[in-house]
Amino acid sequence: MTRLAVVVFPGSNCEHDVVAALGVVGIDSTLVWHTEADLGGADGVVLPGGYAHGDYLRPGAIARFSPIMAAVSDLAQAGGPVIGICNGFQVLTEAGLLPGALRRNAGLRFLCQTTRLRVVTTRSALTNRCENGQLLELPINHNEGNFTCDKGTLRRLIDNDQIVLSYVDNPNGSVGDIAGICSEGRNVVGLMPHPERASSALLGSLDGLALLRSLTNQPASSLSLGDEPGATARFAAAN
Repeated sequence: MTRLAVVVFPGSNCEHDVVAALGVVGIDSTLVWHTEADLGGADGVVLPGGYAHGDYLRPGAIARFSPIMAAVSDLAQAGGPVIGICNGFQVLTEAGLLPGALRRNAGLRFLCQTTRLRVVTTRSALTNRCENGQLLELPINHNEGNFTCDKGTLRRLIDNDQIVLSYVDNPNGSVGDIAGICSEGRNVVGLMPHPERASSALLGSLDGLALLRSLTNQPASSLSLGDEPGATARFAAAN
């Protein structure tokens, strides 16, 4: 992996955070405006958080029709890594690149807090350098992060090992405590927590690097969280 495209929709507000966090793990990235027709030869793409097109109708419902999404879909079908963070996750479900949907949080409250997460599978573009059962602390910042799907889809997600991250203490009512999922091809990943906001000791956590480093070509041992000062990642067997 040498370069990622970070798509900017009208209302995106996390794109520069993502670029900075990717730089920490040695990934070059370029901002791409949503009206572009291609990703400029990027090896992968990140759809960042924010309020794409103001979240009118529902989050991601308009963004899915942006011209750039055809190129995002082509990259996904070709097996390239496609990551959707928060609003980006919502866009991926609306575009049909991931199953399920995101709806209003349980209690109908906006949530902005640190959450504890468990890595459920390392077989994804965003967790391949993590450990099964690894515990992470990442912030969430959403109003409609309550993942939902029908029983058949949930069964398939479980059977196919497509649940990437789960909440230790479910903050928003997501079915199955789901915080992130991947496609059957394992290259498309959507998650509600923000790894880019946990990529520096100045931000209070380095746990996001455990995910972002999976997008690099570095050996897994070259970025050990145990060697990072102030890292908050912990390891535990899944309950």
